[in-house]
Amino acid sequence: MHPTRIFKSPEELQEAWNGYKDWIKSEGNRWTRVQYVGKFAERKEDPLKVPYTLEGFKRYCRENHGEAQHYFDNTDGYYDDFCAICSRIKEEIREDQITGGLLGVYNPSITQRLNGLTEKTDINHSGGIQIKWEETKTYESDDKTDEGA
Repeated sequence: MHPTRIFKSPEELQEAWNGYKDWIKSEGNRWTRVQYVGKFAERKEDPLKVPYTLEGFKRYCRENHGEAQHYFDNTDGYYDDFCAICSRIKEEIREDQITGGLLGVYNPSITQRLNGLTEKTDINHSGGIQIKWEETKTYESDDKTDEGA
């Protein structure tokens, strides 16, 4: 066991994760979609759903509990007992991002890149265009109507 653990048990890390999810819901109030609706184009602001991110969770922990990066890195095996909860947190983040991207709530292109889901197309151009030039012979015109007229 590492002597400087901020979370003494996986359950404490789970509680921090649940706190982050509650906090992220309130963050939607900072990010709004403005729409003008109705006959008189009344301004309406709808809070957006903010995606879960591992970076956001680490920042949340740093500001509210302490540094959490080493729980996910598990350097030297000090945090082996946290592997299961860290995996579940990463899976929930990934699922949230993928589902949000599929539903169009989040930018699908960014969601794909963040989660390694980009479609790769390999286009090989093995052939080429061959242009064949042939020399053509031209003959002088026998038409002498313009001469001496």
